[in-house]
Amino acid sequence: MRLSTAEVSPESSLPPADQERSGTGPPLQTPRRPRRLRRPLLISSIVLLVTGVLFFAAFQRRTSRTGTATAESAAARLSSSQTLRLKGTTEAVRMRAMITPVLSGQFVATLTLTHLASAGKTVKQGDLIAEFDSQAQLRDFLEKQADFEKLANQVVGEQQKENAARSKDETEIKQAESRLSKAQLEMQKVEIMSRIDAEKAQQEAEEAQATLAQLRETFALKRKAAAASIRILEIQRDRTQQIMQHARADAELLQVHAPLDGIVVLNTIWKEGKMGEVQEGDQLRPGIPFMQVVDPSLMEVRVFANQEDFLKLHVGQLGRVHLDAYPELVFPAKLEEMAPIGRAGDFSLRLRNFTVLFSVAGQDKKLMPDLSAAVDVDLVARDYPAGQDQ
Repeated sequence: MRLSTAEVSPESSLPPADQERSGTGPPLQTPRRPRRLRRPLLISSIVLLVTGVLFFAAFQRRTSRTGTATAESAAARLSSSQTLRLKGTTEAVRMRAMITPVLSGQFVATLTLTHLASAGKTVKQGDLIAEFDSQAQLRDFLEKQADFEKLANQVVGEQQKENAARSKDETEIKQAESRLSKAQLEMQKVEIMSRIDAEKAQQEAEEAQATLAQLRETFALKRKAAAASIRILEIQRDRTQQIMQHARADAELLQVHAPLDGIVVLNTIWKEGKMGEVQEGDQLRPGIPFMQVVDPSLMEVRVFANQEDFLKLHVGQLGRVHLDAYPELVFPAKLEEMAPIGRAGDFSLRLRNFTVLFSVAGQDKKLMPDLSAAVDVDLVARDYPAGQDQ
């Protein structure tokens, strides 16, 4: 329904300015800040808050890290004061070095290696681990064997000839003795013989006696000559036999067998102008070590301690062995021997180094001789803890 003009209030017809002055208009409101000013303030507050939280967390972390580092450094100083590190190399307690055979029958400059066991191979006592070329020795053996048989047959033949000659000479001597006896019987008839017959009988007796004496004298000389001839042949036969035996022994020496149960370790030798591991086909000089057979169940570490560290050591101390090639392997160790006399140092004659041996407890296929190792000696403990294998 539309209102009439009379019903409209006279105040409502006033302009807004007049209404505001008269106090009849609506109440005044406080002007608000624009939105673009509130957003930067909010972002700045959040950034300050996050920065404060991060700074507080970093301060706490640094404080805890400093405390941990201080504790670790203190523990490290305490541990270093109770342990001593020594450097050395591993070696086997039971081991045998195999050398190139030295032949007795003849001089040989080099020997050719025809068979060789691989490095790390497990062998038993008596197994064939290396073999050198033995064709020359076998050829010499066969030649000397033929010469020996020939000389042996000659000795037998000469002995048979001597036996026949001896029998013949003995027969001649017996005949001469019979002739002399007969002549002596004829001499008993001299008184009844004529002068000519007596002289003939006398001449016959003297001739028979001289013949017998000559036969007896030549019999001994023939025996000595025959014995000397046979002895010469026997000496030649025995010498040939010795050469034959040397050739056979040399052929046997060229086959190298394992002296004990263990693992094969190949040595490095000088060949072709550089150092290299020995292998099949190499020519080796006699007397040169070319491999080792080691027992891996008993290992030790040989270290050198200077005169200051040596005073801190005593037999029975415990330690830990660290291998430089295998840092993950650690073995218990125990000090077994200490050298009473030191050797001169490398840089000064006044400094002395003493040899110290540590026994290694435990086994591993990687634990081999000639590995560089470090031994951390416990200066406090004196024996293995209960339940620890020694």
